Amino acid sequence: MALDSVTQTMTGSNALTSSFTTKKKDAAAADKENLWSAILNEVQTQGSTKLPSNKSVLVLGDNATGKTTLIAKLQGVEDPKKGSGLEYAYIDVKDEYRDDMTRLSVWVLDGDPGHTNLLHYALNETNYAHTLVILTVSMTQPWGWLEQLNQWIKVLAQHIESLQLDPKEKEAARQRLATTWQSYCEVGDDLDPGSPVKRTMHNNSIDEDDLLPLTEDALITNLGLDIVVVVTKTDYMSTLEKEYEYRDEHFDFIQQWIRNFCLRHGTSLFYTSVKEDKNCDLLYKYLTHRIYGLPFRTPALVVEKDAVLIPAGWDSLKKISILYENMHAVKAENHYTDIIKAPPTRKAVSNRETEVQTEDEQAFLARQQEILKQGGQVRGESPLRSQGASSGGNKTGPRTPGSAGQSSPKKIDPKLTPATPGGEGVLANFFNSLLHKKSGGPAGGPAGAASPGGGMGTPRTSNGTDSLMTAEKLAVRSDAAAELDRLARSVKKDIDLSQIKRNDVLKSHRYNKAQYPANF
Repeated sequence: MALDSVTQTMTGSNALTSSFTTKKKDAAAADKENLWSAILNEVQTQGSTKLPSNKSVLVLGDNATGKTTLIAKLQGVEDPKKGSGLEYAYIDVKDEYRDDMTRLSVWVLDGDPGHTNLLHYALNETNYAHTLVILTVSMTQPWGWLEQLNQWIKVLAQHIESLQLDPKEKEAARQRLATTWQSYCEVGDDLDPGSPVKRTMHNNSIDEDDLLPLTEDALITNLGLDIVVVVTKTDYMSTLEKEYEYRDEHFDFIQQWIRNFCLRHGTSLFYTSVKEDKNCDLLYKYLTHRIYGLPFRTPALVVEKDAVLIPAGWDSLKKISILYENMHAVKAENHYTDIIKAPPTRKAVSNRETEVQTEDEQAFLARQQEILKQGGQVRGESPLRSQGASSGGNKTGPRTPGSAGQSSPKKIDPKLTPATPGGEGVLANFFNSLLHKKSGGPAGGPAGAASPGGGMGTPRTSNGTDSLMTAEKLAVRSDAAAELDRLARSVKKDIDLSQIKRNDVLKSHRYNKAQYPANF
């Protein structure tokens, strides 16, 4: 009996041990399955958080504010091409943490108010909740910011009102923008991106009790859209200082005004310069942060006046009031255009060339004919052209435009140039004859037509002018002819002498060759 009792006890103990071991194995298997399930769930979660492809950016602003150049810089394109109306482009966005890539659509609207009817292609009921808006103003014309920003905010508000949006969707968009401002937490560059302190607009784990109330004057105008105000061409500040006598307090006044504008409309603010590459990379990172939730760990920048960066939710009236300390000649409550006035119109602004109207050809020729008739004189003949008449025994008659005996002034012996010795006298006599020519005297004519007293009744040329030549002119022409003859003889004599010398050299060469053939 005792042995049976012991045997039963041992059998029960073995059964309990076996049961415990089986349960332990089942628990390990279950834990293993839970581990794999967790891994699969994590992979599925990562796969479902890929970068969306339905996001877009709408760029608004006046012409010449650098919209196309700014987008080209964000794209990495060095040669931007300006279009018209509504331009389309895209920016490649890469998520280095998940090794994912997508394209961000970009719409650039022309600054002409006549193109605002194209807005419904870029911003409509389908992409309203997935669109970020960029408003651009240029530092080259800070006096136009007030009108430009108010005008584009008005255009944007009217367009949103015209959309057939669900009221619940509009309210959700406005609440999302307000939550972004309330949940902002300043993050330094050295903060771990995985830290739970980092809060973004896509972090839905924040309780409503943790949200901070909106600061004073923040989000007075809430359009439900993420808006970034971008000031372009900040490198022009040096030109404003030199040519328009802007001082630091002017730039502080401009900054406090635009920061107040951004605070009231719930927008971010970026000062950029494509020329000097300021804040362009930060703007790209901030856009991907606001649109895709990618990390952005750069705090607000307000020290450098040409590289200001104000993220949405950071600013407040108290922070803006710090600028008032350096404003002595101006006050913050002054109207913007009273301090930042448009300069007077310069001449360089209206430097368009005057359009020249061409004159009718026949009218021009008729006017030139009248001028020639009023002159009353024709050009006197050249002494070179008169040489033939002097040497020909005065047998030639008056020259006509179509006469066969007319010689061309181009057919002049090239050896008889003013540079030839003795040629100066010919030129001197010729110009002296022009200087001593009487205004009322007759023009040139045949040498034999002169009468002793300069008598009347002389023959006339084909154009109606007298052909009488005075004794002084005849003397000049005779001197010219004699000088030309002397020059011709001198040249001929030089040619003969050179020929004789050449012949002597040849004879001497032949003689030496015959006497001493070995030397040659």
